[in-house]
Amino acid sequence: MRRKLGFGTIAAAIALAAFPGMALGADATSTLDSGDTAWMLAATALVMIMLPGLALFYGGLVRRKNVLSTIMHSFFGLAIVSVVWVLVGFSLAFAPDATPSFLPKGLIGGLDFVGFFNVGLTPSTIYATTIPFVLFAAFQLMFAAITPALITGAFAERKRFASFVLFTVLWSIVVYSPIAHWVWASDGWLFKLGALDFAGGTVVHASSGLSALIVAVLIGRRVVNGERMEPHDVPMTVLGAGLLWFGWFGFNAGSAVAANGLAASAFIVTNTAAAAATLTWVGASYLHHRKVSVVGAACGAVAGLVAITPASGFVTPGGAIVIGLVAGGLCYSATLLRERVRVDDALDVFAVHGVGGVFGAIATGVLATSAVQGAYKGLIDGNPGQVLIQLAAVGATIVYAVVATFVIVKLVDGILGIRISARDEEMGIDLSTHGEAAYQM
Repeated sequence: MRRKLGFGTIAAAIALAAFPGMALGADATSTLDSGDTAWMLAATALVMIMLPGLALFYGGLVRRKNVLSTIMHSFFGLAIVSVVWVLVGFSLAFAPDATPSFLPKGLIGGLDFVGFFNVGLTPSTIYATTIPFVLFAAFQLMFAAITPALITGAFAERKRFASFVLFTVLWSIVVYSPIAHWVWASDGWLFKLGALDFAGGTVVHASSGLSALIVAVLIGRRVVNGERMEPHDVPMTVLGAGLLWFGWFGFNAGSAVAANGLAASAFIVTNTAAAAATLTWVGASYLHHRKVSVVGAACGAVAGLVAITPASGFVTPGGAIVIGLVAGGLCYSATLLRERVRVDDALDVFAVHGVGGVFGAIATGVLATSAVQGAYKGLIDGNPGQVLIQLAAVGATIVYAVVATFVIVKLVDGILGIRISARDEEMGIDLSTHGEAAYQM
């Protein structure tokens, strides 16, 4: 008989989890490996540094009157999701499946890990066989935190802070955790289907990129009033991109969940794809504008990092070059399309993360090779069916993220009102909401 969640259940689980020795989740057959544990601690910290990196990357791209509010989205978002993840998010994503009986199996996790109950200091039999289970949960926390933070670039400079908080809580629970369960949980339906997503092409980037597009459409265009809309601080943006590139080594290589050859392979292909995409984005920008864009180099690197993420545990460096070269040009072209359709995705979240994530997920089905992991093959290695599976995973992610995000935005707008007033927008959110200025005049 399935358990029903009530406030008493949550309170009891949290209280029990607070007692030492009651939430160890011990597995006598697994052995803790100090090398793997040390690497995963470092990888978790590397992914965490991506949040400040994203804050700087986004902060430099907006007008100076909104830089603090933009930075706050990433910084405060980490705090919000950290609490949500411990309370319920991790359980919904990785606990044993608890999909209602009238629905297909593999849609949502249960309540076994609410309040990190049963998430302990010893390895688990499924997700973390050589590191503490709680470390695996912490590593996954950083993924959960950065994903809704990516969406904030779409509504930069015009969303109410209270609405941002409520949206982040709801999106993390309703969108991120279920999709993570589909793809990464051992009993998730896309996992069982055979979808390949090593570090988050569908779970992180496709979901956030498509959600960002929906938010941008629903919230409307920014008030410009003749202001220049160029990035106010390019060095800040480049510094942020550099921190993202640095942290992405933990993001992708850490997804091996061990200090081994697979982690080393993911590390090198991550760097290779980022470099290749930087070349093509800058080259395409030069052909278009006859200028060598510094901002373009930063965006190109991020596009390559996004595209290689799902493939990083399945492709060779040669495959990474192909993915990076195509991603740089493809994502740059998507920014031009966004300008034509006049959707104010302020920081091109859809163009970089949506398009890059979708392309990377499909490219994984083409370029995955047994030379990296023997059990996984794509089209070039004689398994064309993998492309169809990747398309199914991308399609399911897009449909669910789009519909759920639409509902969440409408709900938040109905409760709090999603957009700041025209007067506050003209003043700038830094002063109107936070009462602070990034720079002294």
